[in-house]
Amino acid sequence: MGQNNNLSGVLLDDVALTLEELARACDVEPDWVVQRVRTGILLDSAPEESAAWRFTSVDLVRARRLRQVECDFDANDDVAALVVDLSDEIRRLRARMRMAGLR
Repeated sequence: MGQNNNLSGVLLDDVALTLEELARACDVEPDWVVQRVRTGILLDSAPEESAAWRFTSVDLVRARRLRQVECDFDANDDVAALVVDLSDEIRRLRARMRMAGLR
């Protein structure tokens, strides 16, 4: 039987993760995170020095979703980012429709 290394916990808005902590929480190598930050897929505006990067719970959720799409569909990082962005937009539009009583 395989070992399950999934992390679970409570996301806190005022707690920031380092590069290594985010990589560990997503079960990826830090280089995976660095590549996505450098291409603008994670962290909209990141300092040049990766030691200064701090990731929020929103970044953690996005990184996990990116990784999941990449793994499930064998997608490259750009395609995964597009899928995650479109999914987020659909979720926002559905919420606006519910608020407007259109659903």
